[in-house]
Order: sequence, then C-alpha cells, then structure tokens
Amino acid sequence: MLDAIVSILSNPAIILAIISAIGLIALRKSTSDVIKGTLKTIFGFIMLQQGSGIIVNALVPFSTMFTEAFSLKGIVAEDNALVAAVQTVLGKETALILVFSFLINLAIARFTKWKYIFLTGHMMFSFAGTMAIVFNQMGLSSTSTIVLGSIIQGISMVLFPAISQPYVRKVTGNDNVAFGFWGSSWISLSGWIGGKLGNKNHSSEDVKVPKSFDFLKDMSVLMGIVMVVIYTVTSFFVDADKMDKITGGQNSIQFAIMTALTFVVGILVLLQGVRMFLGEIVPAFKGVGEKIVPGAKPALDVPIFYSFAPIAVTIGFLSAILGSLIVTFISRILPVVVLPSVIGLFFMGGAAGVFGNATGGRRGAVIAGFFLGLSWTLLVALAYPLVDVSGYGVKGLWFASPDAIIVVVIIRLIGMLFGFQI
Repeated sequence: MLDAIVSILSNPAIILAIISAIGLIALRKSTSDVIKGTLKTIFGFIMLQQGSGIIVNALVPFSTMFTEAFSLKGIVAEDNALVAAVQTVLGKETALILVFSFLINLAIARFTKWKYIFLTGHMMFSFAGTMAIVFNQMGLSSTSTIVLGSIIQGISMVLFPAISQPYVRKVTGNDNVAFGFWGSSWISLSGWIGGKLGNKNHSSEDVKVPKSFDFLKDMSVLMGIVMVVIYTVTSFFVDADKMDKITGGQNSIQFAIMTALTFVVGILVLLQGVRMFLGEIVPAFKGVGEKIVPGAKPALDVPIFYSFAPIAVTIGFLSAILGSLIVTFISRILPVVVLPSVIGLFFMGGAAGVFGNATGGRRGAVIAGFFLGLSWTLLVALAYPLVDVSGYGVKGLWFASPDAIIVVVIIRLIGMLFGFQI
C-alpha cells in the first residue's frame, strides 16, 4: 500500500491527472469534458517531461565535453542521483516523509491562508531523501527522522511557494499558479537583484535587428545559432581520443551541431507541453479551489515559466554558466571544488533569466542569471562540510536545490547547538 501511494506521489503526471479529473467533476463538467480535460492535462505534462528529457540528454555530453576541455575535477550538485543512491539504506524513511509531508501540505492549505499545494513529484522525493540523510547523520531514530522530516517538508511545501509568489505574479501577470521547485526562493532573489540593476522597459523578447538579420527575432533560430556555437567551440578544446568516446565515433563537429540542435528541439517540445498543460490544469484546479481547498493554487515545476520569455531563458542560462565558472576557478580557497552543473544551471539559470527579465528587462535577465550561477555554486561549496554523504558510498555528488540546502544549513546549525554532530 505504501509503495503504491509513494509511486503515485512520485509521478506528477498521475497526481495532476487525478486533480484535473476531480476539479472538473467538482465544477460539474460533462463526462466528455472531464475525459478531454484529464487526457489533455496528461498529454501536456508528458510533453513537458519529454522536452525536459531531450534537454537533459543533450546537456549531458556537453557537460562531459566542458569538464574534459578545461580539465575540471570536483563534485557535481545533483539531488535526484544522490537521493536515489541512498534508497537501499533510507528508503523507508524517504517514502514515509514524502507521504506524510504531502498530507501536512494539504492540511496547511485547507486550514490556513497559505493556499499552495506542491505538485512537483521528483522535488518532493529529493527533499524527503535530503531530510532522511540529514537526520540519519545526526543520529536520530527512524521515527524521529520521519516525524521531523515530514513536518519540515510539509511546511516548506507552502513556505517557499509563498515567498516566491509576488515574483510569479510579475512573470505570469496573474495569480493562477505558484512555484513548486526547490530553487524558487533563489530564483526569485536573483530576479529581485536583476530588477534593481536592470531596466524593465527593455525586454529580452523585444529583439531589434536590421532586416537582413530578421531571422534572429525567431526564438528557436536565435537559440539554435547560440547553442551550435557554444557546443562546437567547446568541442575544439577536448582531446581527440576523449571526444571520440563522447561522440561514439561520430565526427565531432557534426555531433556538436546535432546535439545543440537537439537541445533546441527539447526546448520547443517543452514549451508546447507547457502551453497545453497550463491551458487544462488551471481551469480544472479552480474546481479544487472552489469545492475542496478554497483558494488553492497549484505549485508547479520550473519549466512552466519558460514560455513567458523564451529568449530570457537562453540569456539566463549562459549568464549562469559564467557565474558558476568563476566560483569553480576560485574553488581552491573553498571547502570543495564545485563543477558547473550544466543541467541545474539551465533549469534554474533559465528561470532566473525569465524572472530577471520580468523585473529588469534584458539587463535584468543577464544579472539575474549571473547572480544565480555565482551564488548557487558558492552556496554549495560553503555548505558542503555540513553533510558528509561519502558514508553512503556516494562520491562526487552533493545536494543541489538551494531551498533544500538553506533548510539543511538551518537544521545542522540548530543541531550543533544541541550537541548533534555529523
């Protein structure tokens, strides 16, 4: 029974389909409308997931090329891989924290003014695993770990969306959805800084170019050209034998070009999925809000914001890489060398670009992305000594989500005050 519940909660497509169906039924829609709305919600979300998968698969070889090109060695910030690696030891605790925290989230949304329901399944899983690891290392019993982890995660599932909501409104222009991602506060902070130093009147999406370069106004074309240049130039700095392993024997330039274009295709699929998904889930969720949890807002994953400023996504991503690289190259004076996590930098840096553009235009997008890459990588490096994951047989990985790291730092500092050590 527990495995079935965890399986459902870990699969956001199923959760959202159920919510969509319940919402439409609560609104007394016809059977036909319920079926159409539910299936289109699933279709849209699967397209979003597939687009994300294409993006990740295109970024993995780029990350390898980048690391090899500049002979970088250190840790990579990656939550899901880390948490998955400890499930043989902390699987029960992770599962129960996930289930109980979701129930606490629903109770808070139902009985308080914090009307946010966190619906990003893999984020719920990674945070639950993070809580299990931290409390296990502090020597707490399994029961105490589950109780404390569930309470902290349940509160966090409404606290962080609430912190980010003012900035979500600036991006979307409405209050229909919330931010269900464990980097929302850091992305919002980046957007705030971008707004202070940028100019809101010059949007990244208003590209002004001569007629002969009119094709650059097309987001996909501009992104394709930029990514092809980045991938191809990076490939030039990789040793020929190592590049041959990465490409599987393909011509390196051809591989770089096609992988870069595949990345852009992933963006296009993701954006189309976001449009279909939001077009169905937002009206359906009104049924949940009106009948079950009055005023509730769905807190959703980071890609839902990319369609509001697609060019800013690229600007934020590239700026975030630059900011992260600065920390990587000065890491000798820090507790650990943090390698640029290209996947994390894309998803969070891209969102920072969107939020920075909403508050400070093109310049805001650049500044927000740069700040996120710089500060996030620095946060990982400075917080690294607080939790040692090597005891679980995990090497080269550490926690990635800024919001989760903030919670971990607070827990560890309070624990130290009461005599709990790693």
